[in-house]
Amino acid sequence: MQHVGGWAVVVRNLRVSFGDVEAVRDLSLSLPLGEISAVLGPNGAGKTTTMEVCAGLTQPDSGQVDVLGVDPWHALASHRARIGVMLQSGGIWSTASPKQALSHLAGFYQQPWPVADLLGELELTRVARTPFRRLSGGEQQRVKLAAALIGRPELLLLDEPTAGLDPSTRLKVWDLLRSLRASGVTVALSTHSFQEAEALAQHHVIIHEGRVAAMGTLQELNPATGGESLWFTTSNGLNTASLELACPPNTRVAVASPGRYRLDGTPITPELMATVTAWCANSGVVATDLQVRGATLEDVYLAVTGYERSRDRTGSPA
Repeated sequence: MQHVGGWAVVVRNLRVSFGDVEAVRDLSLSLPLGEISAVLGPNGAGKTTTMEVCAGLTQPDSGQVDVLGVDPWHALASHRARIGVMLQSGGIWSTASPKQALSHLAGFYQQPWPVADLLGELELTRVARTPFRRLSGGEQQRVKLAAALIGRPELLLLDEPTAGLDPSTRLKVWDLLRSLRASGVTVALSTHSFQEAEALAQHHVIIHEGRVAAMGTLQELNPATGGESLWFTTSNGLNTASLELACPPNTRVAVASPGRYRLDGTPITPELMATVTAWCANSGVVATDLQVRGATLEDVYLAVTGYERSRDRTGSPA
Protein backbone atom coordinates (compact mmCIF):
# COMPACT_ATOMS: atom_id res chain seq x y z
CA MET A 1 0.00 0.00 0.00
CA GLN A 2 1.25 3.50 -0.81
CA HIS A 3 2.25 5.69 2.08
CA VAL A 4 0.14 8.81 2.60
CA GLY A 5 1.64 11.81 0.80
CA GLY A 6 5.27 10.98 1.55
CA TRP A 7 4.56 10.64 5.27
CA ALA A 8 5.49 7.56 7.29
CA VAL A 9 2.98 8.41 10.03
CA VAL A 10 -0.20 10.45 9.74
CA VAL A 11 -2.42 10.94 12.80
CA ARG A 12 -5.67 12.89 12.66
CA ASN A 13 -7.88 13.96 15.58
CA LEU A 14 -6.55 11.27 17.91
CA ARG A 15 -8.20 10.86 21.31
CA VAL A 16 -7.15 8.41 24.01
CA SER A 17 -8.51 8.22 27.56
CA PHE A 18 -7.63 6.08 30.55
CA GLY A 19 -10.65 6.20 32.81
CA ASP A 20 -11.35 9.85 33.57
CA VAL A 21 -7.93 10.95 32.31
CA GLU A 22 -7.81 12.19 28.72
CA ALA A 23 -4.18 11.51 27.77
CA VAL A 24 -4.47 12.62 24.13
CA ARG A 25 -6.93 15.31 23.03
CA ASP A 26 -7.68 15.77 19.34
CA LEU A 27 -4.02 15.31 18.37
CA SER A 28 -2.93 15.51 14.72
CA LEU A 29 0.60 15.08 13.38
CA SER A 30 2.60 13.91 10.37
CA LEU A 31 6.09 12.37 10.33
CA PRO A 32 8.00 12.43 7.02
CA LEU A 33 9.40 9.33 5.35
CA GLY A 34 13.14 8.83 5.49
CA GLU A 35 13.76 11.47 8.14
CA ILE A 36 14.40 11.58 11.88
CA SER A 37 11.55 13.25 13.75
CA ALA A 38 11.81 14.34 17.38
CA VAL A 39 8.71 14.37 19.57
CA LEU A 40 9.07 16.69 22.55
CA GLY A 41 6.87 17.63 25.46
CA PRO A 42 6.71 17.59 29.26
CA ASN A 43 5.91 14.47 31.24
CA GLY A 44 2.22 13.64 30.86
CA ALA A 45 1.89 15.50 27.56
CA GLY A 46 0.79 12.38 25.68
CA LYS A 47 4.03 11.44 23.89
CA THR A 48 4.24 7.83 25.07
CA THR A 49 0.52 7.22 24.53
CA THR A 50 0.80 8.51 20.97
CA MET A 51 3.82 6.25 20.36
CA GLU A 52 1.91 3.25 21.69
CA VAL A 53 -1.03 4.00 19.40
CA CYS A 54 1.28 4.26 16.38
CA ALA A 55 2.89 0.96 17.37
CA GLY A 56 -0.52 -0.73 17.52
CA LEU A 57 -0.22 -1.38 21.26
CA THR A 58 -3.01 0.95 22.41
CA GLN A 59 -6.42 1.31 20.79
CA PRO A 60 -7.54 4.93 20.45
CA ASP A 61 -10.99 6.12 21.47
CA SER A 62 -11.33 7.95 18.15
CA GLY A 63 -9.31 9.41 15.31
CA GLN A 64 -7.44 8.12 12.27
CA VAL A 65 -3.93 6.64 12.39
CA ASP A 66 -1.92 5.67 9.33
CA VAL A 67 1.49 4.05 9.81
CA LEU A 68 3.27 3.02 6.60
CA GLY A 69 -0.11 2.99 4.90
CA VAL A 70 -1.94 0.85 7.47
CA ASP A 71 -4.07 1.35 10.59
CA PRO A 72 -1.66 -0.17 13.17
CA TRP A 73 -4.43 -1.48 15.43
CA HIS A 74 -5.67 -3.75 12.62
CA ALA A 75 -2.26 -4.50 11.07
CA LEU A 76 -1.16 -8.01 10.14
CA ALA A 77 2.07 -9.55 11.39
CA SER A 78 3.78 -8.81 8.06
CA HIS A 79 3.16 -5.10 8.60
CA ARG A 80 4.21 -5.12 12.23
CA ALA A 81 7.53 -6.67 11.19
CA ARG A 82 8.30 -3.46 9.30
CA ILE A 83 8.26 -1.42 12.52
CA GLY A 84 10.74 -1.47 15.40
CA VAL A 85 9.45 -0.29 18.76
CA MET A 86 11.31 0.72 21.91
CA LEU A 87 9.19 1.81 24.87
CA GLN A 88 10.30 3.22 28.20
CA SER A 89 9.46 0.07 30.13
CA GLY A 90 9.01 -3.61 29.37
CA GLY A 91 9.94 -5.54 26.28
CA ILE A 92 12.74 -7.78 27.63
CA TRP A 93 12.15 -10.56 30.14
CA SER A 94 14.36 -10.16 33.19
CA THR A 95 16.07 -13.57 33.24
CA ALA A 96 17.14 -13.60 29.58
CA SER A 97 20.58 -12.48 28.53
CA PRO A 98 20.96 -10.00 25.66
CA LYS A 99 22.08 -12.84 23.38
CA GLN A 100 19.13 -15.04 24.33
CA ALA A 101 16.59 -12.21 23.96
CA LEU A 102 17.87 -11.06 20.59
CA SER A 103 18.26 -14.60 19.25
CA HIS A 104 14.65 -15.33 20.19
CA LEU A 105 13.39 -12.13 18.57
CA ALA A 106 15.47 -12.72 15.44
CA GLY A 107 13.43 -15.87 14.82
CA PHE A 108 10.36 -13.77 14.03
CA TYR A 109 11.96 -12.03 11.04
CA GLN A 110 12.97 -13.20 7.58
CA GLN A 111 16.20 -11.21 7.40
CA PRO A 112 17.15 -10.17 10.94
CA TRP A 113 20.22 -8.21 11.88
CA PRO A 114 22.88 -10.81 12.86
CA VAL A 115 22.81 -11.00 16.65
CA ALA A 116 26.58 -10.94 17.12
CA ASP A 117 26.90 -7.90 14.85
CA LEU A 118 24.13 -6.03 16.65
CA LEU A 119 25.62 -6.80 20.05
CA GLY A 120 28.93 -5.41 18.81
CA GLU A 121 27.30 -2.34 17.28
CA LEU A 122 25.76 -1.40 20.64
CA GLU A 123 28.82 -2.48 22.68
CA LEU A 124 26.98 -5.32 24.43
CA THR A 125 29.31 -8.19 23.54
CA ARG A 126 30.95 -8.13 26.98
CA VAL A 127 27.58 -8.62 28.72
CA ALA A 128 25.98 -10.81 26.05
CA ARG A 129 25.43 -13.70 28.51
CA THR A 130 24.49 -11.61 31.56
CA PRO A 131 20.83 -11.76 32.68
CA PHE A 132 18.97 -8.58 31.77
CA ARG A 133 18.08 -7.82 35.40
CA ARG A 134 21.79 -7.67 36.32
CA LEU A 135 22.70 -5.15 33.64
CA SER A 136 23.20 -1.47 34.37
CA GLY A 137 20.48 0.96 33.38
CA GLY A 138 22.44 2.08 30.33
CA GLU A 139 23.09 -1.50 29.24
CA GLN A 140 19.42 -2.38 29.61
CA GLN A 141 18.56 0.65 27.49
CA ARG A 142 20.90 -0.54 24.74
CA VAL A 143 19.41 -4.04 24.81
CA LYS A 144 15.93 -2.57 24.32
CA LEU A 145 17.23 -0.51 21.42
CA ALA A 146 18.79 -3.65 19.92
CA ALA A 147 15.43 -5.42 20.23
CA ALA A 148 13.83 -2.60 18.20
CA LEU A 149 16.53 -2.94 15.54
CA ILE A 150 16.78 -6.72 15.23
CA GLY A 151 14.20 -7.01 12.43
CA ARG A 152 15.82 -4.31 10.23
CA PRO A 153 12.68 -2.13 10.38
CA GLU A 154 11.60 0.52 7.90
CA LEU A 155 10.27 2.64 10.75
CA LEU A 156 11.66 3.01 14.27
CA LEU A 157 9.45 4.29 17.11
CA LEU A 158 11.78 5.07 20.00
CA ASP A 159 10.60 6.41 23.35
CA GLU A 160 13.54 8.20 25.01
CA PRO A 161 16.16 5.83 23.54
CA THR A 162 19.21 7.49 25.11
CA ALA A 163 17.84 8.09 28.63
CA GLY A 164 20.42 6.91 31.16
CA LEU A 165 23.27 6.53 28.66
CA ASP A 166 26.69 8.02 29.36
CA PRO A 167 27.80 10.81 27.00
CA SER A 168 30.12 8.72 24.84
CA THR A 169 27.56 5.94 24.38
CA ARG A 170 24.87 8.49 23.60
CA LEU A 171 27.00 9.92 20.80
CA LYS A 172 27.54 6.42 19.37
CA VAL A 173 23.79 5.79 19.39
CA TRP A 174 23.31 9.12 17.62
CA ASP A 175 25.77 8.02 14.93
CA LEU A 176 23.90 4.73 14.55
CA LEU A 177 20.57 6.52 14.13
CA ARG A 178 22.10 8.85 11.55
CA SER A 179 23.44 5.87 9.60
CA LEU A 180 20.02 4.21 9.70
CA ARG A 181 18.43 7.38 8.37
CA ALA A 182 21.04 7.51 5.58
CA SER A 183 20.03 3.97 4.61
CA GLY A 184 16.38 5.03 4.29
CA VAL A 185 14.99 4.15 7.72
CA THR A 186 12.42 6.55 9.19
CA VAL A 187 12.99 7.32 12.88
CA ALA A 188 10.56 8.88 15.35
CA LEU A 189 12.01 9.45 18.79
CA SER A 190 10.58 11.09 21.86
CA THR A 191 13.11 12.93 23.96
CA HIS A 192 13.46 15.51 26.70
CA SER A 193 16.83 16.60 25.32
CA PHE A 194 16.78 19.70 23.11
CA GLN A 195 20.42 18.98 22.24
CA GLU A 196 19.49 15.50 21.03
CA ALA A 197 16.53 16.75 19.02
CA GLU A 198 18.56 19.50 17.35
CA ALA A 199 21.51 17.18 16.65
CA LEU A 200 19.46 14.38 15.09
CA ALA A 201 16.07 15.51 13.86
CA GLN A 202 15.04 17.34 10.72
CA HIS A 203 11.38 17.46 11.83
CA HIS A 204 10.08 18.40 15.28
CA VAL A 205 6.74 17.84 16.97
CA ILE A 206 6.00 19.57 20.28
CA ILE A 207 3.13 18.01 22.25
CA HIS A 208 1.56 19.91 25.13
CA GLU A 209 -1.45 18.86 27.21
CA GLY A 210 -2.41 16.09 24.79
CA ARG A 211 -2.30 18.21 21.63
CA VAL A 212 0.33 19.20 19.09
CA ALA A 213 1.45 22.73 19.96
CA ALA A 214 3.86 23.09 17.02
CA MET A 215 5.27 20.96 14.22
CA GLY A 216 7.84 21.39 11.45
CA THR A 217 11.52 22.07 10.85
CA LEU A 218 13.31 24.45 13.19
CA GLN A 219 13.31 27.07 10.43
CA GLU A 220 9.53 26.70 10.08
CA LEU A 221 9.07 26.90 13.84
CA ASN A 222 11.20 30.01 14.33
CA PRO A 223 8.30 32.46 13.72
CA ALA A 224 6.76 31.16 16.97
CA THR A 225 9.47 33.08 18.82
CA GLY A 226 9.51 36.11 16.55
CA GLY A 227 12.58 34.94 14.61
CA GLU A 228 15.89 36.38 15.82
CA SER A 229 16.89 37.29 19.36
CA LEU A 230 19.56 39.61 20.77
CA TRP A 231 21.70 38.04 23.50
CA PHE A 232 24.13 39.87 25.76
CA THR A 233 26.07 39.37 28.96
CA THR A 234 26.41 41.78 31.88
CA SER A 235 25.93 41.93 35.64
CA ASN A 236 23.32 39.71 37.22
CA GLY A 237 20.09 41.27 38.48
CA LEU A 238 19.29 43.85 35.80
CA ASN A 239 16.00 45.71 36.02
CA THR A 240 14.61 44.03 32.91
CA ALA A 241 11.28 45.85 33.16
CA SER A 242 13.13 49.18 32.82
CA LEU A 243 15.15 47.87 29.86
CA GLU A 244 11.93 46.76 28.12
CA LEU A 245 10.52 50.27 28.48
CA ALA A 246 13.63 51.72 26.84
CA CYS A 247 13.26 49.41 23.83
CA PRO A 248 10.65 49.44 21.03
CA PRO A 249 7.09 48.27 21.90
CA ASN A 250 6.56 44.50 22.32
CA THR A 251 10.19 43.87 23.27
CA ARG A 252 10.55 41.10 25.83
CA VAL A 253 13.65 40.70 27.98
CA ALA A 254 14.28 37.27 29.48
CA VAL A 255 16.93 35.98 31.86
CA ALA A 256 18.53 33.06 30.02
CA SER A 257 20.92 32.38 32.91
CA PRO A 258 22.50 34.52 35.65
CA GLY A 259 24.10 37.46 33.87
CA ARG A 260 22.95 36.35 30.40
CA TYR A 261 19.93 38.06 28.81
CA ARG A 262 17.82 37.65 25.68
CA LEU A 263 15.65 40.22 23.86
CA ASP A 264 12.75 38.95 21.73
CA GLY A 265 9.70 40.29 19.96
CA THR A 266 11.22 43.12 17.93
CA PRO A 267 13.47 43.37 14.84
CA ILE A 268 17.16 43.28 15.77
CA THR A 269 18.60 46.51 14.38
CA PRO A 270 21.78 48.53 15.02
CA GLU A 271 19.56 51.07 16.80
CA LEU A 272 18.28 48.39 19.19
CA MET A 273 21.81 47.23 19.96
CA ALA A 274 22.83 50.84 20.62
CA THR A 275 19.81 51.26 22.92
CA VAL A 276 20.81 48.21 24.96
CA THR A 277 24.45 49.24 25.34
CA ALA A 278 23.49 52.85 26.20
CA TRP A 279 20.91 51.68 28.77
CA CYS A 280 23.49 49.40 30.38
CA ALA A 281 26.04 52.23 30.48
CA ASN A 282 23.50 54.54 32.13
CA SER A 283 22.85 51.75 34.67
CA GLY A 284 26.56 51.52 35.49
CA VAL A 285 27.21 48.16 33.80
CA VAL A 286 28.82 47.08 30.53
CA ALA A 287 27.01 44.90 27.96
CA THR A 288 29.39 42.39 26.37
CA ASP A 289 29.21 39.44 24.00
CA LEU A 290 26.25 40.83 22.03
CA GLN A 291 24.98 38.15 19.62
CA VAL A 292 22.10 38.00 17.18
CA ARG A 293 20.82 34.44 17.06
CA GLY A 294 17.98 32.57 15.47
CA ALA A 295 15.72 30.80 17.92
CA THR A 296 16.88 27.49 19.32
CA LEU A 297 14.54 24.55 19.67
CA GLU A 298 14.37 25.28 23.39
CA ASP A 299 13.26 28.85 22.63
CA VAL A 300 10.51 27.52 20.38
CA TYR A 301 9.44 24.98 22.99
CA LEU A 302 9.19 27.62 25.72
CA ALA A 303 7.26 29.94 23.41
CA VAL A 304 4.65 27.48 22.18
CA THR A 305 4.04 25.82 25.54
CA GLY A 306 3.60 29.17 27.25
CA TYR A 307 6.37 28.51 29.75
CA GLU A 308 8.51 31.39 30.99
CA ARG A 309 11.55 31.08 33.20
CA SER A 310 10.60 32.29 36.66
CA ARG A 311 12.00 35.72 37.47
CA ASP A 312 11.12 38.60 39.69
CA ARG A 313 10.50 42.13 38.42
CA THR A 314 14.23 43.03 38.62
CA GLY A 315 15.04 40.18 36.25
CA SER A 316 16.71 37.96 38.81
CA PRO A 317 15.80 34.28 38.84
CA ALA A 318 13.02 33.74 41.37
